[in-house]
Order: sequence, then C-alpha cells, then structure tokens
Amino acid sequence: MPELPEVEITARRLDAALRGAVIESTLAPGINALKTFDPPLHALDGSAITGVRRIGKHLVVDVAGDLHLLIHLMSAGRLQLYDKRASLRDRTSRLLLRIDDGRELRLREFGTKQAAWVKVLRDGDLEADDAVATLGPEAWPDPPADLGSLLDAPRPLHTLLRDQRVIAGIGRSWVDEILWRARLSPFKRGDDLSAEEAAELRTAIVETLGGAIDHYERVVQLPIPDKLPLPLEVHRHQGEPCPRCGTTLEAVFYEDYVMSYCPQEQTGGKVLKDRRLSRLLK
Repeated sequence: MPELPEVEITARRLDAALRGAVIESTLAPGINALKTFDPPLHALDGSAITGVRRIGKHLVVDVAGDLHLLIHLMSAGRLQLYDKRASLRDRTSRLLLRIDDGRELRLREFGTKQAAWVKVLRDGDLEADDAVATLGPEAWPDPPADLGSLLDAPRPLHTLLRDQRVIAGIGRSWVDEILWRARLSPFKRGDDLSAEEAAELRTAIVETLGGAIDHYERVVQLPIPDKLPLPLEVHRHQGEPCPRCGTTLEAVFYEDYVMSYCPQEQTGGKVLKDRRLSRLLK
C-alpha cells in the first residue's frame, strides 16, 4: 500500500506537472471508485488544476472553482500522468482526467478488489469528510512534540503507529523501519513508553520518512513507475543480517502482511512467535 513517502512524491511530481493545466473532460470507467454524486464528476470539466497535495495517505487534486478530488489509492491504486489517453478497454482504469493538451491523469488499480476510491468535494466538505476529519496529526514533517501522550494507550506500537486516527501516514512497510531505527519492540505498548523512548521514536519517524522522501526525490521522475524503489532495510528482509548488528532479521507473519524486526536490538534477543506455526498447531 502506498504510504506517506510514496504519496508525497506522487503529489510533488504531479503538482509540478499539472498546476495550471485545464481539465478537458472526465470519465470514471471504474464506477465503483466514485463515492460521491454531488457535485458530479463533470463539474470538473473545463476547470484548471490549481495544485496536487497530500493529506495523510490521501491525494488531493485542487481544482479552480473551490472543488477538490480526494483520492485514496488503498493497496493497489496508482495515480499517474500519461502523454496519451487510455483505451476504454484498459481494465485497470478507475478515473480519467483528460487534460486539454492531450495528456491524461489516470487512476489505475491492479488486482480484483477495486478498493481505491475518489470523492468530488467542495470547499469545507473536504475537511469535514470522515476520511479527513478522523485523521490524527501528520507523521511528517513535524509529528507532535509530545508523542508519548499521543501514543499513551494499552496497544502495541506496531498497531498504534499504523492507526490513521492516531497518527496519519504510516503503514505496514514504514512502521517496521521506524521501530527498527528506534530500537523498539513492535509489541511494546504505547503506555509503556518512557519519555526518552518517545523522543527516540519521534526522531526515528522524522528521519525514516524524510529519508525515504529524499531518496524518491533523487530517483523518481515522471512517469511515476507502478512500483516505486522503496529504500527498505528491514521490512520483508527477514532471513538477512540486520544492517546495524548483523543478527538475522526475523518476522511474524499475519494473514495479509508480515512484520519484520531485529531480535537482538528490538526484542532483547527473543524471537517472537510465528503466527503461521501457531495456527498449524491448533
């Protein structure tokens, strides 16, 4: 799933390319992706794009006339700019914004779930929409100074940091990197964090996400690739040596994701129980 660094670089590249461009016409081949009807999608036709930005893991395309496209890519969506327009037989297309110079901003989605969604919202309605109004503070560039208070709950850090209502932008890939950098167990409870650990965690969030964005600034240009070169050191690197101490990285496997960590530096040498094996033994 695209997370804060991936959505941020997408917004930056599209903003630079599309600011001031005029939308000639719009189309929603993936009708299930469009979650609003008033204002209609065609209200965007003939209007200029005034910017592209990020809110949490969401992309926002601002359009003249006080309209906004709020987009969530979910796990398999990609918002990409093309020089040529898509064939209507392209089954990956969910939303098409045709630019009057022949280019096309295209929301594509891979797989069969069709979970990516789009909303057309007016000023005021954007901030009030549940997807935005329920978000916690942004994880980057300036997470709350008192992170310990924000995370003060009897829940594992791995779960808390992925909860968009607690802090916005972090998902399954980057939470592993953040906790590894902070040398904290993914199962440590938020209400067990000391002030020093909370400060280390905040630094890890800023440095990890900021470092990823800096990496993308160097290597990602238009057209944005389907798969970005994620600079991950721990996530899905189980079985490899820890980049810091050389201990073999371990993982806990869940039904639809994997949690990777260094047992030497994060769990006091303890290898956490593999949930796949636990299920087999039941």
